[in-house]
Amino acid sequence: MQIFSSCTKAIQSCKETRSFAVAHLYNDDIPMKMHIHDTYEIYYSISGGRQFLIDNRFYDFHPGDIFFINQFESHYLSQLDKATHERIVISIDPAYLISLSTEKTDLNHCFSAHDQICGHRISLTDKEQKRFMYFIHRFQENEGQEGEDILDRTTFMELLLFLNLAFRSHNRLAEQPEEGTPCPDSRAPIYRNATHREQVDAILSYINQNIKSELSIDQLATNFYMSSSNICRVFKEETGTTLNRYITAKRITIAKELLSGGSSVTEACMSCGFRDYSNFLKAFTRAVGVSPKKYVALTEGY
Repeated sequence: MQIFSSCTKAIQSCKETRSFAVAHLYNDDIPMKMHIHDTYEIYYSISGGRQFLIDNRFYDFHPGDIFFINQFESHYLSQLDKATHERIVISIDPAYLISLSTEKTDLNHCFSAHDQICGHRISLTDKEQKRFMYFIHRFQENEGQEGEDILDRTTFMELLLFLNLAFRSHNRLAEQPEEGTPCPDSRAPIYRNATHREQVDAILSYINQNIKSELSIDQLATNFYMSSSNICRVFKEETGTTLNRYITAKRITIAKELLSGGSSVTEACMSCGFRDYSNFLKAFTRAVGVSPKKYVALTEGY
């Protein structure tokens, strides 16, 4: 199969074929701002990169780390090593992956089991890293072969089986969450001796607990005993994105889940914290690429 050199083209191909696509990316493919896909994403770090923000979880990551992100989770590479940033990104249609699962084998598990212990990331061993790249090379070797579609499908199923087994194995070894744990539940004031990471952890926690309420920069600043300019600066320095962009992305994430669960567009709008229907339509369409109504139509049966 074709290995794309652009994440955008890979996602487009995944949507068009309703299956999956693989991209091998370098520095010249500019990382997206905080975003939400309608596809699952497997993100494998070969080199470079320092910090991932997925929903309300920070992850510091290293070569050999692999992330599993579902279609409802906003994410953003908040810090990068500018010298080099090589990675493999696999985009997967959720319905396609579910269709390949059986009663005995749930290939969807690594995208649906995120909790305090099972986060979005596992760190592959050297042997597992070689195994992962073996499958990527097999995709390349399949291109142009007779029965390429069947070879790709078989390779994909073997790859996802391997990754789910690795996901379960690594998380069985985890006794308690470390990096990537949900931000602490706290509404306490942020004191001057707190680090910027601790400040932002508390801010993220507060936003996620109150996402359905009105959240303004002034209100957040007052709650955390910071000036409006200071809270914006600290948040941007630590996350790489703005407060308003994060809040909007989180609300769109909730809206997608509600719409997929059968809520009406109006119900989703009000339940995820938007107060203005017109702003919700614009924000949702800009983030997802289609209107809420079209999104419901496209995801029926997922």
